[in-house]
Formats: sequence, structure tokens, C-alpha cells
Amino acid sequence: MVKNKFVADYQINTSRKILFPYLSTASGLAEWFADDVNINEDKTYRFHFDGEDHYARITALRTNIHVKFEFFDPTNPEEKDNSFIEFKVDENELTQTMFLKVIDYSDSYDDEELESIWESLIHTLKEIIGG
Repeated sequence: MVKNKFVADYQINTSRKILFPYLSTASGLAEWFADDVNINEDKTYRFHFDGEDHYARITALRTNIHVKFEFFDPTNPEEKDNSFIEFKVDENELTQTMFLKVIDYSDSYDDEELESIWESLIHTLKEIIGG
């Protein structure tokens, strides 16, 4: 299946320290991103959404700045799916405005569908954090 890379920036009116736990922890992600998120002892995240479980590991992390989740098939963890979701928190130093960059590399949807999905997800996130 062909992969699609979706990239979007969203203005978020909050601090990095408030925002980042919602992007990098199972409990934070479960509040806005997926129906349920769990993490097991080997640091595998299980995202439950659309009636299915999706498994990922954090492959890049810089606290309060950047997190990347790479997805894999738990029945064949050596096989690379290469789908990932990446969150980057950037600040415009001139205006002190905070932005959340979302990079979604997957084979699920086209750009219009992904834009709609992410708009809805970010709207929910903003309601939760008040940003």
C-alpha cells in the first residue's frame, strides 16, 4: 500500500510543559488521540481506535520538544511498517507563539481526510488544555 505523508502546524496557546505530556504519555494520548492507550513493560504503546489495536514504540524523544511513534505489527515485530506519527513543539521567538507540528506518515487516508481528522483531534486537545 502507498504511504501518504501529512504535515500540518497548529497554533496552541499553552506552554511546552503543559502540552508535552498530552503528546508523549499513554494517559495524555488517551484523552484526545485514541479511544484508549496503554503501555507495557517493554515500552510498547497500544493505541486503540477505529475498533482496532495499533502498536508503536517511541523512536525519538526530546522532552518538551519532540516525540515520534513508529508503528509495527506485534505478530512480526522485525518487519518494518514504517508508518509513524511525529509531534514537534515549536515556538516563534519573535511572537512567543507556540505551534504543534504533526507529521503523519501512513497508508490510511488521503490529505483531505487526514486534514479533517487532525483538525478534529487538535480541537479536542485544545479544549482539554485550554489552548
